[in-house]
Amino acid sequence: MSVSNGLVTVSRSTANMPIARMRSLYRVDEVGRKLDKLPTKDHESLRSTYERMLEKGPERFQVKPSGLPVMDHLYDELPNFHEVLDDIKRQLALCEDSRDALEITPLLLLGPPGVGKTHFARELSVLLGTGMGFLSMSSMTAGWVLSGASSQWKGARPGKVFETLVDGQYANPVMVVDEIDKAGGEHAYDPLGALYSLLEHDTAGSFTDEFAEVPIDASQVIWVATANDGRAIPDPIMNRMNVYEVQAPDRDATRRIAAKLYRTIRAEHDWGSRFEAEPGPDVLDCMAEMAPREMRRAWMAAFGNAKLDKREQVAVHDLPGARGKRSGIGFVQ
Repeated sequence: MSVSNGLVTVSRSTANMPIARMRSLYRVDEVGRKLDKLPTKDHESLRSTYERMLEKGPERFQVKPSGLPVMDHLYDELPNFHEVLDDIKRQLALCEDSRDALEITPLLLLGPPGVGKTHFARELSVLLGTGMGFLSMSSMTAGWVLSGASSQWKGARPGKVFETLVDGQYANPVMVVDEIDKAGGEHAYDPLGALYSLLEHDTAGSFTDEFAEVPIDASQVIWVATANDGRAIPDPIMNRMNVYEVQAPDRDATRRIAAKLYRTIRAEHDWGSRFEAEPGPDVLDCMAEMAPREMRRAWMAAFGNAKLDKREQVAVHDLPGARGKRSGIGFVQ
């Protein structure tokens, strides 16, 4: 870590990520007033929230790359996301040699299940180094998870945006809204209602969580939403985002993804050194029939089957679902 002209620079493997400045997300005096007005009894959760805000303080790192980060590995690993990567590179280029904050237009990734949309969102957060909040709309049990619920309700708590900013280190985390098209259902509150203001830079600067009731600056949040079907998403939400149709990778690209994942898994584990450095072409041909999201589980099952047979090379029949595979590994496609 180094300091120059008031900027803190943190060395990373992909690029130097300077912390351009500290950004204040909320007013401490307002939090203090809210805390002082609470009754001595009850509201323990709200009291704890205010005390946490005061303890952590309002300032968070607002970071951006010192130059264009190395993205070649993402183009290689995510061949069906080149259009999105090109757009992100353009937006990064605009702020690389200026004092402007990192600003990325909200992204909506549309495509069938298994093409790597959620994986892409996670890789983007790693690239930018700003941390990540994740919200799966398909498993959401309450309509107020994004914006919080009034403290008057039993079991109420702050929303995901508030928690990610207050409990995190950064003013501009990547916030992933996974399967946003599944946000409908029988909720008393519109689960996407908060996004109408959160996706607008001006209004997001004074976002008020319904639980804490203290304005917080969410204007720097980098939004990435994923969906299978854009028809289920309200037009006002779509109009606030850059929308990308993500197709399944072609066969050659899928083989490259599978080979890369094989090498990654092998390198991540001590037992990986016991296997050949590269998978065989026949195994890659079988892997090319799978969706990218299935590949890690398939490789892990194959490694396990090969180890049981005391082999150093993964074979076709080690793969789940392959002809003649054994059933003891417990993998279900």
